Amino acid sequence: MRPRPAGSGNHPPAARPPAADRPVPVLWAGRDRLWAAWIAETLQRHGVPAAPYPWDPPDETPLDRCLRDLAPDRGPVLLVLSPGFFRHSPRDGAEWNAALSDLLARHPGRLRAVSVAPTDHTGALPRAADLLDPVPLTELDVPEATRRLLALFPPETQGAPDRPAPDPAPERAVPLTGARYPGESPAVWGGVPRRNTRFTGRDTLLDTAYHALHRRTGAVTLYGMSGVGKTQLAAEYAHRFGAEYDVVWWVSAGGRVTCRQGLAELAPALGLSTGVEYGERLRAARDALRRGDPYSRWLLILDGADEPDQIGDLVPAGPGHVLITARNSGWGERNSILLEVPVYDRTESVAFVRRRAPRLSPEEAGRLAEALEDLPLLLDQTAGWLRDSDLSVEEYIDLLRGGVDQNVVRISSDFPLAFQTGWSILLNNLRETVPEAVDLLRLCTFFAPGAIPVHLVRDLPPADLPPPIAALVADPARWDRVIDRLRQYAVVRPAGPEPYGAADDTLSLHRMVHQVVHAGMSGREHTELIDVARRTLTAANPGGPARTAHWPRYAEITPHLQWADVLRSTDPAMHLLVLDCLRYLYLSGEYGEGIDLGRRTLAAWRELLGEAHPRIWDLSHHYANLLRAVGDYAGTEAIDRAAVDHLRETRGGQDLEHLRASGGLAADLRGLGRYEEARQISRWILASYRELLGAEDSRTLNAQNNLAVSLRLLGRYEESLELNRRTLETRREVLGPGHPSSLYSEINYAVDLRLLGRYQEAEALQSRSFRGHRRELGPDHPQTLRAGHHLALCRYLAGPAGARALFGQMLERCERVLGDHDPLTQMVATSCAWLERETGDPAHALVRHTEVEERYAAMLGPAHPFTVGVRGNRGLTLLALGERRSGRTEIEHAYGGMRAAVGDDHPWTLGCALNASAARLLTDDRDGAADLSRTTAATALRTLGPRHPLTLTCQVGHAAAIRATGRHEAAKRAEREALDGLSATLGPLHPTTVRARSRVRTHWDFEPQII
Repeated sequence: MRPRPAGSGNHPPAARPPAADRPVPVLWAGRDRLWAAWIAETLQRHGVPAAPYPWDPPDETPLDRCLRDLAPDRGPVLLVLSPGFFRHSPRDGAEWNAALSDLLARHPGRLRAVSVAPTDHTGALPRAADLLDPVPLTELDVPEATRRLLALFPPETQGAPDRPAPDPAPERAVPLTGARYPGESPAVWGGVPRRNTRFTGRDTLLDTAYHALHRRTGAVTLYGMSGVGKTQLAAEYAHRFGAEYDVVWWVSAGGRVTCRQGLAELAPALGLSTGVEYGERLRAARDALRRGDPYSRWLLILDGADEPDQIGDLVPAGPGHVLITARNSGWGERNSILLEVPVYDRTESVAFVRRRAPRLSPEEAGRLAEALEDLPLLLDQTAGWLRDSDLSVEEYIDLLRGGVDQNVVRISSDFPLAFQTGWSILLNNLRETVPEAVDLLRLCTFFAPGAIPVHLVRDLPPADLPPPIAALVADPARWDRVIDRLRQYAVVRPAGPEPYGAADDTLSLHRMVHQVVHAGMSGREHTELIDVARRTLTAANPGGPARTAHWPRYAEITPHLQWADVLRSTDPAMHLLVLDCLRYLYLSGEYGEGIDLGRRTLAAWRELLGEAHPRIWDLSHHYANLLRAVGDYAGTEAIDRAAVDHLRETRGGQDLEHLRASGGLAADLRGLGRYEEARQISRWILASYRELLGAEDSRTLNAQNNLAVSLRLLGRYEESLELNRRTLETRREVLGPGHPSSLYSEINYAVDLRLLGRYQEAEALQSRSFRGHRRELGPDHPQTLRAGHHLALCRYLAGPAGARALFGQMLERCERVLGDHDPLTQMVATSCAWLERETGDPAHALVRHTEVEERYAAMLGPAHPFTVGVRGNRGLTLLALGERRSGRTEIEHAYGGMRAAVGDDHPWTLGCALNASAARLLTDDRDGAADLSRTTAATALRTLGPRHPLTLTCQVGHAAAIRATGRHEAAKRAEREALDGLSATLGPLHPTTVRARSRVRTHWDFEPQII
C-alpha cells in the first residue's frame, strides 16, 4: 500500500514512494496527524525534506505486501508509531512481527520510527514495534524532542554533510509558523470528555471539520440524528487537534442556563479578574474570546446545542474556533458551516465492531453492522456486550428479528427499529446480571438527559431512597462496579473530564437511552422514582436565589425541573424550589427560560391548586417580573391586575402581598404609557408602606423611588428630584454609598438634574456614579450600562463629539450583553442616532431611527409615547437629509401623537411642538410656525419656568418664527431675552447658547425614559 499525501479528503496514491531526493514520507495513522505535521515541518527546517502521509492500508491486502510497497528503492521512510498505528486495521501481533522482520531484512536502515505513545501506553504497542527501535518523542521539551528526531537523519544519510548543526533551542529561537509540538498541552483545558480509546473511523469528517475551521474564523456545526456519535466526534477533534490551541473549552449547551454557566466558568480559567456573579463572568469570558486576549488560539465546543434560537447569541466571535454538535441544522442560518454526521459506512462499522469484539470475523461484523443499520451508538453497546457473551452473531440477529419481548421499547417512532430492539436485548441482559444498574438507570431518567447530577442522589439519607439504590449508594465499591458495567456497554458516559471513581458523580445518558429506559418502567416504579428525584432536587435547593454564590447550584438543578415533573407536585418545598428558580432566572438575566418556566408553572398550578391558592400570587409576581423585563407590559398588566383585585378582595388593601402586586401593576402602567394612573397607585403604595413599615424600610424606599419615576414620566421634574434626593440620602445612610440601590438612586437623581437643565451638576454626579458602578458592579452590569448611557447624555449636551466614544461603547456592550431588543439597548440606540445626525451621518441615523421605531411599535404599539417620540426624531433626520416635506409630515404626526398620548402641557409635547414650528418654517408655512411657537413658548414658561433650557429654546424658536413674518423688532426682543436666559443658565459658551446666538435651527430630541 503506497502512502497518500495528507489532506482533507481522499487522494490518489503516489506513483512511487519518494526517493532520497524527494521528501521523506512521514507515515501516520488515525489520531497522529499533528505529530506527523510537526515532525515533517521540523525536519524541513533542518534541511531534511519531508512530508506527512496517512497510513491507511485496505483490510483485504496482506500486511507484508502493504509494507513492501512502502519501502522505496532508496531513501528512508519514517513511521510515527502509536497504538492507533497498529490498530488502524485488525491485524494481530504475529502478522505484524512476520511482515516487519521480512521487510527489515530486505531493506536494512530504510525504515525508521518514532514513538508518540504516551508513557502509560507503551505496553499497548505490539512486540513487533521493538524491531523498529522507535525513538520516543512524548513528554519532552521541544529542544530535546527535536534533537532526538534529527538524530535519525544524520547529514551523511541525506547527502548534505554541510547541513548546520541544530540550534540548542531551535523551536524557541524560531517560533513555528504552522504545526506546534503536540506534546505541549493547551494552557487552558476544561470540560472535555476523556478520549474514547474505542473511537474508530471518521477521519475524512474530522479532516473536513479541521480545514473548515482553519479556512476562516467562525463556527462549524456537526449535525445529525441521535446516536450517530456527534459528541464523540467533537471530543476526538478536541483531543486530536487540541495541541494547536492555547484554550480548549467544552460547554454542555443543551439549555441556555447550562450554556451560560459553562461559558462563565471559562473566565477564572482564563485568569480574568471578575466578581463571583456568573453573569459578569460570562460577559468577561465572551469579551476575552472576542478580543483574543489573553489567548487568540482558542477552541470552544458547544455540545448538544439543539436550540440555536435560545443560545445563538451566546456564541462568541473572535479569532478562535467554535465547534457545535446539534440535531438541528438551523445553525446553518447563523453563519455556521454545516457538516452532517451520517451513520458509519460499512467499512467503519466493521472496523469498530472488531475492535470492540475481536472474536468476530470481518464477515460476522459486517452482518451485525447491517442488522444494526450502522448506528454507532448501538454498535458500541452491542459489540461491548457480545465481546463477553457466548451468543453468536446469528443468534443475536435472530433476536433482533423478533425473539425478544418488545414491551420495553414503545417510544418515539423516529428512533431506528434496530435501536429499539437492540436495546431490549441489552436491557434484559442487565436485568439478569446487574439488576441494580437498571434501577439506577430508571432513576436517571427523571433528570434531564446529558449531565445527570447523581451526586445529589448520593447526598440523600438512605431512608429516602428505594432499597436497591440505597444499598448501591451505601457500598462505594459496588457503585463503581455498576458504573463500570454501564460504561462497558456504552449506556452512560462521564459528563466531564474527571475519571470515574471518587471524583466523578455526574453521568451523561444519551437521549435515546433515556427515552427507552423511561418508557419501560411500570406505574409503581414511576411513582416511586419520581418521588426520589423530587426529593433530590428539593434537598439541593440552597435557598437565597439573590445570592450570586448560589447561582451555580441553581444552574445545575433548574434544567431537571421539567423531567422530575415538579410542576405537578403539591409539596410546598417543591413550590418554593420553583419560585426560587424563577427568581434566579430573573436576577441572572435568563428571561427567556424564566418566562417559559413561569408560563408552564402558572398553567400547572392553576389546574393543580386552583385559581385562588396563595402560591398562584407568589408565582404571578415572579412571572410578571420576567415578562416586564422583556417589555411585555400588556401581558404583565393582565397578570398583576388579576392579583391586585383578588388580594384586595381577600386580604384587604393594606396587606403586604397586595401592596407588592400593586407596585407591579404601577410599573406595568408606566410601561404602557399610562403615567397618571401609575402615579396615583404609586403615591398610595408609598403612603401605605410608610404607615406599615416606616420610612427607612427597603420596600418603602423602593416605593418612593417608583413614585419619583412616575412623576418624571409626567414631566414633573422638580417633584421627582426632591423624592430622589430623599431616597438617595436615606439609602446612602442605611445601605452605604456603594450599595447597588444607592448607586441606582444616584442615576435617578442625576437624570432629574439634567432634565431640569442643571447640566454641570448632573454631569459631575453622573461621572462619579459611573465610576462607582464600574468599581462595585463591573463594566457590563446592566445598571452600569444605564449609568454610562446617562453620563454620555450629559456629555452630549456639552457637545455631541465629546460623547461619541462613550455612546459607542455603551451601545456595543448593550447589544452584546442584553441583546438588540432590550429596552435599555433601544434607549442607547436612540441616543446614538442623535449623535450620528448631529456629527455628519444622517443617512445612518435614519436607518437606526427606523429600526428603533419599528421595535417600539412592535413592543408597545404605534401610539405609545416612546414610539411617537422616536418617529419625531426620525422626522428631524429627514430634514437634515433635505427631505423637508416628508420630514415635516413625520414631525407633525409626532406632535399630534404626543398631544394625544401625554397632553398639551407635557415637556415631550412642547419639544415636539418646537420641532413642528421649525419644520413649518422650512416649508414656508410662516404663519403656522408663528402661531404654534407662540403658544408653545407660553406653555413652557408656565409649566417649566423662565430659566428652563426648553423654555428658553422655545423662545428662540418663536423669535425665528416671528422674524420670518417680518416682525423684526419683536423678534429681536424675544431673541435677546432668550439669549440672556441661556447665558445665565448654561453659560455664554455652552453649545446650546452658541447655536441660538448663531441662529442655527433649534430642535429637540425625544429621549425614552426609565420606567
